[in-house]
Amino acid sequence: MRRQSKKPNICPRCGYEVEKPEKTWHIMSPIPDSRGRVTITIMGIYICPRCGYKWRTTISKIKAGEDIEFEGRESEKTEEKPREGKIIEIDLSELDEV
Repeated sequence: MRRQSKKPNICPRCGYEVEKPEKTWHIMSPIPDSRGRVTITIMGIYICPRCGYKWRTTISKIKAGEDIEFEGRESEKTEEKPREGKIIEIDLSELDEV
């Protein structure tokens, strides 16, 4: 048996490159990671047209949240600007007059 290829579309039995999966679906992790991102795993079933072998594999993983990461690659960092808001001042002495 061949070693598992880094490409999910390579047949593990004969090494033929399958064009596209027969079926795909996604799985979402129920618990976010330490940075608050949820992992979405895209799975697929391939059938080799050469040898007829059928296998299930992970096609891609996406970590989505404030920033997005694909298959372990960090997204480009954007400069975080401090959130600006409206300042509201209340004089407590004015509240007693009501």
